[in-house]
Amino acid sequence: MAVSAFDRRMMAAAIRYSWRNLGRTGTNPSVATVLVRDNGDVPVIIGRGITAIGGRPHAETEAIAEAGDLARGATAYVTLEPCAHHGSTPPCAEALVRAGVRRVVSATTDPDGRVSGRGYRILEDGGIEVEADVLAPEAQYAMSGYLTQREIGRPHVTLKLAVSADGRIGRRGAGQVAITGPESNAASHLLRATSDVIIVGIGTALEDDPALTCRLPGMEDCSPARLVLDRELRLPLDCKLVRTARQSPVIVATTVLPNDERYRHLSEAGCILMACEDSGDGIALPELLDDLAAQGHATVMVEGGAAVARSFLDAHLVDRIRLYVGPEPIGEDGVDAPLTPERMPDGFALKRTDVFGADRRLEYERSR
Repeated sequence: MAVSAFDRRMMAAAIRYSWRNLGRTGTNPSVATVLVRDNGDVPVIIGRGITAIGGRPHAETEAIAEAGDLARGATAYVTLEPCAHHGSTPPCAEALVRAGVRRVVSATTDPDGRVSGRGYRILEDGGIEVEADVLAPEAQYAMSGYLTQREIGRPHVTLKLAVSADGRIGRRGAGQVAITGPESNAASHLLRATSDVIIVGIGTALEDDPALTCRLPGMEDCSPARLVLDRELRLPLDCKLVRTARQSPVIVATTVLPNDERYRHLSEAGCILMACEDSGDGIALPELLDDLAAQGHATVMVEGGAAVARSFLDAHLVDRIRLYVGPEPIGEDGVDAPLTPERMPDGFALKRTDVFGADRRLEYERSR
């Protein structure tokens, strides 16, 4: 059976649904499954599932449980190849076979060596028709963190910057300067909610005293882990980050040894101290990302400071740039942005433009 417009429509719905738990499923990707059955007149959605918060149960088993006996003869739309390995539960591919699903439409293959292609073979050996790579780019965009971690061994890195109309990111000695409006700010907080880790430099932490939490109503518990690049442990104990470290994780990346008094004080305040290598200019970023990946973090958002942004760009560690452009200039006393729409690093292509009130958000992707 050829892939139809209806198949693509249902897959698009599944991909949209998968965004709901993005950033909240631990080491597992946020996958969605939609089960559809033709009742003789029109197709009907009989079950849907999404990877649960924390990573279990998986989307396929949730959808099958909701559909019950109606799953027999149905079509399953899954945003990632069903898993094929035995863990704490049997493989989802086997669950689909046992449920009597007739057809599986999948968006993209799982690069995990325990799964890649094996999930499809289990389905086909069980008599299920498989259609793969339906809306693959859209699904891969939603799962970019998981895919990057599996394919190259580090988290997917998004650089987020707000620049004024004249290409500035702030005003010297003025602390936080409002560049964008409330609509853009809400969109930025939504990005925080879908990220595993948010990174700022110690300069931003000292000058702005940010909280770096998600403050959208009803989504306060979706805040990412907050990481400060603080080679010399200058983070003050009375700043917002340290004061809230027991409510939402704060990671301090440093080269200071554990026997240092500053190390002990931050640790006692609830911060997580991460021992890092010194690159000579600061924290060794490739090794830092390797360590974050080993801890199960798949998505990183770099939000703080021109110097930190430039260090990630210079190390070729940025995969996506989200650039918010405000409508007003800052002036000659402003701090120059490390990039603007007119000065974009080589290898990045503009993929989409969104409008939030008077602001624009330009999204660039790095070619691989």
